[in-house]
Amino acid sequence: MFEKILIANRGEIACRIIKTARRMGIKTVAVYSDADRDAVHVAMADEAVHIGPAPAAQSYLLIDKIIDACKQTGAQAVHPGYGFLSEREAFPRALEAAGIVFIGPNPHAIAAMGDKIESKKAASAAKVSTVPGFLGVIESPEHAVTIADEIGYPVMIKASAGGGGKGMRIAYSSDEVAEGFARAKSEAASSFGDDRVFVEKFITDPRHIEIQVIGDKHGNVIYLGERECSIQRRNQKVIEEAPSPLLDEDTRAKMGEQAVALARAVNYDSAGTVEFVAGQDKSFYFLEMNTRLQVEHPVTEMITGLDLVELMIRSAYGERLPLTQAEVKLDGWAVESRVYAEDPTRNFLPSIGRLTTYRPPAEGKFGGAIVRNDTGVEEGGEIAIHYDPMIAKLVTWAPTRAQAIESQGEALDAFAIDGIRHNIPFLSALMAHPRWRSGNLSTGFIAEEFPEGFSAPEPKGEIAQIMAAAAAAIDHKLNQRKRGISGQMRDPALLHFERDRVVILAGEAYPVTVDAVGGTLVVTAADGQTWPVQSDWRPGEPVWQGEIGGKRVAMQVRGLLNGVALQHAGAAAEARVYTRREAELAALMPVKVDAGAGKQVLCPMPGLVKAILVKEGQEVKNGEALAIVEAMKMENVLRAERDATVSKIAAKEGDSLAVDAVILEFA
Repeated sequence: MFEKILIANRGEIACRIIKTARRMGIKTVAVYSDADRDAVHVAMADEAVHIGPAPAAQSYLLIDKIIDACKQTGAQAVHPGYGFLSEREAFPRALEAAGIVFIGPNPHAIAAMGDKIESKKAASAAKVSTVPGFLGVIESPEHAVTIADEIGYPVMIKASAGGGGKGMRIAYSSDEVAEGFARAKSEAASSFGDDRVFVEKFITDPRHIEIQVIGDKHGNVIYLGERECSIQRRNQKVIEEAPSPLLDEDTRAKMGEQAVALARAVNYDSAGTVEFVAGQDKSFYFLEMNTRLQVEHPVTEMITGLDLVELMIRSAYGERLPLTQAEVKLDGWAVESRVYAEDPTRNFLPSIGRLTTYRPPAEGKFGGAIVRNDTGVEEGGEIAIHYDPMIAKLVTWAPTRAQAIESQGEALDAFAIDGIRHNIPFLSALMAHPRWRSGNLSTGFIAEEFPEGFSAPEPKGEIAQIMAAAAAAIDHKLNQRKRGISGQMRDPALLHFERDRVVILAGEAYPVTVDAVGGTLVVTAADGQTWPVQSDWRPGEPVWQGEIGGKRVAMQVRGLLNGVALQHAGAAAEARVYTRREAELAALMPVKVDAGAGKQVLCPMPGLVKAILVKEGQEVKNGEALAIVEAMKMENVLRAERDATVSKIAAKEGDSLAVDAVILEFA
């Protein structure tokens, strides 16, 4: 077996690979850019080599620097992770020329399958059902429009070398094709160094289902079940699960056998994923093959009990697969949430900054469920603008889908992050969504269920009752703390706080009575329902965990003036606990009303101004493009929200702007 391997990546996937290598007794070498000098993966590895400035094009994408790092440290093999150089045919060829093993598929397989256009040609030649489209290279917006008109709308414009939702646009008209073509080419060039794009028919109400395959260098290829990845935003996966709630055994076998046949056609010899677009009637079409380890591979590992990174390493070393297709068994259900540094209330725009709080839920087995958190950050670390905004991948396993979702929701509620904006509130809301729980999914789920964007809903029903009980318990704990303060004018033992309280939660009043019965706090609602509350929570902790009414509960807690902000099961609200008389007086206080936004276009996230598309004095119409801002490899087009006249342009192309910086003003 290899004695030392180098990981040509960063962040959570680098940490993930190091964990397996360490368990196998293999030493590891990390590489890092200026921005990652203090990163977790650098500290975890046995050795680390600096490879250049922060931009990936000057560090992680430079093959020569990776090879130099191997020679410098004596690394015998390289694992590329995902992204960066993982699907570049030139990378394994250069490693081979230098006498270094590539822990991934052979270059021929990457060339045949890694390129989206070539993979569709290969699939078509192998009689695999493919989505109607134009597989040639498209040189101009006009050519793209002509092709789209022939195929029929809607169409998908897609980067040939793409991945992760970058270089991808859906167009419903010729105008959208022209603009989408330009944006897709630009994103593809900056993210992958390859600006080729193609056009294919966009299947309406589709589901995204993929088959995990693994092969060795002895001609053996098997499939390890499927993953459902239909919950996407901007064509980027947000929630993944295994298995799929759509498939039956017969359809799973057909998809798996087709994926294996395709892999065999190119002598595939590592971990790879064959992606399909599936109809609600279980029909399916080949979409593409990713010749690398997928971001969502943990859900497959959880239901198969296999370590895909270990299988890749052993295959690269020349070992045979340790099992046959008949020995692959799927057990239970796994759900993965991608925790991103982005603001769900601002159309999911990227957020950067320092993680002043980073407290993930505890990993391990809890009851019948398992919690796993793959991450590459730590408290005090910084989320930089240069790379993907992923913070962590939170995975839960349980015997059934409903239990896995329940466990995922609880784990999300226990995941405390502060210092940046993040999507945990949105993920929590998804876990509680009835349509998600029912398994009635499609890639349009988020757009259909959140057409106006996301804002955390106010608590209702039982969720509100649970949050009110928690607020009362927190207030009681804080009062106990106050009683223990030394030097008070009156003996704390002589103070008796009123049992009758009013919890004001999201503007609604919840009268309660609070009693301490033994070691349990009992909160009684106005209708007589009792909520026994038990918790070891201490003031200042960002997560309240315990039991309410016999149910395990986790809840985000943030201190406010005379109250706390709570977040639970996707709902968020400010809570204040008063005596009955205080509540009467508080109801008489005037409510402050926001003055409203000014006549300005503000930068919605920290980013680079790629283009200013208007001039001072120009009249613009509602929906017209005003500027393009790039952050974390994604280009965001800012549009006018009403008819107006541009009076002042405050930024120029090339400017790096902070969030809410003024870009232009209207008269």
